[in-house]
Amino acid sequence: MHKHEKSQIIRKPSWLKVRPPYSDECRSIKSTLSHLQLHTVCQEAACPNMAECFNSGTATFLIMGNICTRDCLYCNVEHGKPSAIDDNEIYHLIDAVRKMKLEYVVITSVTRDDLPDGGAQAFADYVNRLREEIPSCKVEVLIPDFQGNPVALEKVIAAKPDVINHNMEVVNPMFARLRPQGSYEVSLQLLKNISSSPVISKSGFMIGFGESRDDILQLIDDLAEVSCERLTIGQYQQPSLKHWPVAKYYHPDEFAEFKEIAYQKGFQYVEAGPLVRSSYHAAKAG
Repeated sequence: MHKHEKSQIIRKPSWLKVRPPYSDECRSIKSTLSHLQLHTVCQEAACPNMAECFNSGTATFLIMGNICTRDCLYCNVEHGKPSAIDDNEIYHLIDAVRKMKLEYVVITSVTRDDLPDGGAQAFADYVNRLREEIPSCKVEVLIPDFQGNPVALEKVIAAKPDVINHNMEVVNPMFARLRPQGSYEVSLQLLKNISSSPVISKSGFMIGFGESRDDILQLIDDLAEVSCERLTIGQYQQPSLKHWPVAKYYHPDEFAEFKEIAYQKGFQYVEAGPLVRSSYHAAKAG
């Protein structure tokens, strides 16, 4: 049992209480996704912005299965031994993009440390196929760290997605504890390499784990230092009692301040707020 399991649970503030999306549009899209056996992060994470994004023509697809090789203390994705990549997944994805009339697609994956390139080739293939089949659709990829493999990253860059996102997720002092199989330095270097490519670089992180204000400002500084162009900052919410507890719920005014600071540091586009997730308003940044 982790020590954090015994911590006191803090009540959610009013600004985090949102009604789940039950629109007809949402029901229709959920039905399409279920029929095509596709996973979206929107559904897996029960994202509060799902209806808004679906209605505006944006969705985030989870490729290469839904079992992760890593076990981060804040994440609700199942971890274990993943299965082989489904050869039909790309066809299902293209079909879904057409049926949902999507104009902006985010492709992400579980971390696949079991694959030699971490799944980079699959990302590249999916981007290329989407470009061929639906050229009007913009494509953002949200990639894992590929264990710092620059050749793997180059495969994704060569496919020329519109945006490459890699989330830092947490501040440096808490990284080793919360993301034990990751590395703060490896992730920063990955973003530096993306920033020096022709593709737009993006990152995001959550707050509320118990970090200090200085920790947050340092992470913003570190991302600005590697010329990251876009940034999202959101509130961590504990998926279950076995996950890391929420230490603080930040007020919307505090998010507004962090957003302003990030703009002052040179970021081109920033989304920061209690309900912000890494794909929130992704299409608007374009």
